[in-house]
Amino acid sequence: MRELQAPKGVSEYFPPRSQYFEFVRETLINSAKISGYQLMELPVFEDTELFKRGVGESTDVVSKEMYTFEDRGGRSITLRPEGTAGVMRSVIEHNLDKLTLPIKVWYSGAYFRAERPQAGRYRQFYQVGIEAIGLNDPEIDFEVIAVADRAFKKLGLKAYRLDITSLGDAKSRASHRKDLVAYIATLDLDEATLQRAALNPLRLFDDKRPEIQSAMLKAPLLLDYLSEESKASFARVQELLNSAEIAFTINPRMVRGLDYYTGTTFEFVSEKLGAQSGIGGGGRYDGLMAELGGSDLSGIGFGLGVDRILMACEAEGVFDSSLNKSEIDLFLIALTSEEKAYVSNLLNDLRNNGISCDMGYGDRALKGAMKSADKSGARFSAVIGSDEIKSGIVALKDMKSGESKEVRIGALSNEFTTN
Repeated sequence: MRELQAPKGVSEYFPPRSQYFEFVRETLINSAKISGYQLMELPVFEDTELFKRGVGESTDVVSKEMYTFEDRGGRSITLRPEGTAGVMRSVIEHNLDKLTLPIKVWYSGAYFRAERPQAGRYRQFYQVGIEAIGLNDPEIDFEVIAVADRAFKKLGLKAYRLDITSLGDAKSRASHRKDLVAYIATLDLDEATLQRAALNPLRLFDDKRPEIQSAMLKAPLLLDYLSEESKASFARVQELLNSAEIAFTINPRMVRGLDYYTGTTFEFVSEKLGAQSGIGGGGRYDGLMAELGGSDLSGIGFGLGVDRILMACEAEGVFDSSLNKSEIDLFLIALTSEEKAYVSNLLNDLRNNGISCDMGYGDRALKGAMKSADKSGARFSAVIGSDEIKSGIVALKDMKSGESKEVRIGALSNEFTTN
């Protein structure tokens, strides 16, 4: 019989590394929560049309990488390749734009793209994202960037940089597009690239082929075409970043991989990850809600790659060794099989009182059970036999110092709720 394995290109996490994954994810989420963002839980699959209209048909994501299938009702369904389009659909569908603006939400979960698997690039990957919808305000642009930067600093990351640019407003882009299209017309390009450029000429700045990068070296840059409004907004974002001592580099050729970006656009890059160095990024997307059938409201957000951030943390050696131990307060050991039922019930009572605890299962001898207690990472352990049950007193052992003290079994909960 063939051995079953996870599908190729899937990132999955199991103990002990899963604890590092959880730590990274929760740190990213907490940075959003303390900034006033609230949870939005989204479907894993959506109507395919949402991503075609929201992400852009000229992108690799839509044209090459989506997992699309027909459901039993004959509808075209796609596993979500990114988070923003789904958030916007939900905001429109549930009339959240009628509430106090901006709407500030965070979300996390698995996303799917049919890419060629390699280190840091998966077909199923994990992200934490935020969106601030409803106002065009450079202070919000700064806040979104700062949420990510704060999380990275909290994790202990140091070897990363922030690249920023502005993709301008509609006026800026229209002026730039005219000259960019004229420039592209002078290039000797294959038919597929010409078709891609016809949908969105900015896509050629994102093309990784050396010959295209070389051809685009003298192409007109959008930063040189910014309207006065866009220029002032981008200058204000830079001023705020400087005031907060968040270092950044202006990258005039950055366009990101999705068509909906406008205005402030940014990417965080790790210096430790080689080719797949982007650990997160995002930007403003004025016009996206209107494109999806909603109000003409502005928005900005990001998607942070949990997989790559975990890899960056490991590359920088930022994790404390204590992270790879479980957060168990107490490990109980029944001296003989006769006391196991008593210990099992005691364990359940302690858990009902919010105490994290475990016990030695099976028919291990005391020595083997103590090894299990040590491996559990528990702060304390206690051995319970017939004498302890009769007296109602146990010796509570500190697993780090080895010291013990006598505690009444009925008062065990107090030892952890008061410390």
